[in-house]
Amino acid sequence: MSKDSRVLIVSGMSGAGRSTVAHALEDLGWYVVDNLPPAMIENLVNLLKSTITKIAIIIDVRGGEFFDSFSKSVADLTKLGVSSQTIFIDAADDALVRRFESTRRPHPLQGSGRVLDGISKERERLREIKESADLIIDSSSLNIHQLERRISDYFQDESDADLSVNILSFGYKYGLPADADLVMDCRFISNPHWVPELRPLNGLDQEVSNAVLSSENVQEFLTRYELLFQTMALGFINEGRKFLTLAIGCTGGKHRSVAITEELLNRLKNGNKLNKFKINSQATHRDLGREI
Repeated sequence: MSKDSRVLIVSGMSGAGRSTVAHALEDLGWYVVDNLPPAMIENLVNLLKSTITKIAIIIDVRGGEFFDSFSKSVADLTKLGVSSQTIFIDAADDALVRRFESTRRPHPLQGSGRVLDGISKERERLREIKESADLIIDSSSLNIHQLERRISDYFQDESDADLSVNILSFGYKYGLPADADLVMDCRFISNPHWVPELRPLNGLDQEVSNAVLSSENVQEFLTRYELLFQTMALGFINEGRKFLTLAIGCTGGKHRSVAITEELLNRLKNGNKLNKFKINSQATHRDLGREI
C-alpha cells in the first residue's frame, strides 16, 4: 500500500447512521465498501492497494458468523503495516427505537421479539468494537445533515493532521455525551442564565462570552485545561490515535459550556502545533438549539 493510503473501518448500531456516514465519506473521496464480511478485509485491501489511497469499509452484524472475525482481521492489517482506524456510530436506545418505529422496519437481530431486544443483542455483539474504536460518534441528537457535517468536519481536511480534536459543549440536564474522551464540568462558573439581559442569549454572543471569561478562576481553569490537553494529545498521538473529543458541560449547554468551548477552540487554533505534531480542532455545540 502506498505511503499515504489509509483504511477506515466503520461500524456501529443499526439505525445509528452508518449509511449516512458511508455517503458522506463517498462525497469526500473515499472508496466505500458496504457490508463486507471482516474476513475479506485483507483481500480487499490487497486488491485495491495499488490504485486506491482512501478505503472505507462498512461492517455490521448483517455479516452473521463472519462478523466474529473482526478483531483478527484488524490485527492482520496491523501486521501488514497498513494504517487503519475504526469509527463507531452509536445512538441512545430510545433514539434507535424511534427510528425503527418511524421506518416500520424490524431490527436485524430482534427475531420474534421487540425492537429493544434486537438492540440489546446488537450492543453486546458490538461491545468489543466500540471499546477499541478510535472515534465514537453519538448520533442521538443529530439529523442526517448534521451527521454528514460531523463526518466532513473530521475527515475533509485531516489528512495532514496528527490529531483531530472535537471540543463538544453539552448540557448535563440532557445527559453525558457518549463519545467523549474527557469530560470537564464548568458549572462552577457564574451562570448567565440568572442575568435577565443575558438569559435569551447564548455563549456565541459576545456579551455572554465576556461575562463567562471574566468570571473568577476561569482564566486559570483554561490555562490548566490547555496543559492537560497537551499531555493527553501527546499520549494519544504516541498511541496512534487520530481523534480526541473534549466535552465541556454546564447545566443546559447554552451559555457557559458554549463560551468555554469557543475560547478553547481559539486557543488550540492559535497554537495548533504541539511540538512537531499538527492538531486540527473544531467545535460542536450539542444542546445549543434546545429549550432551556
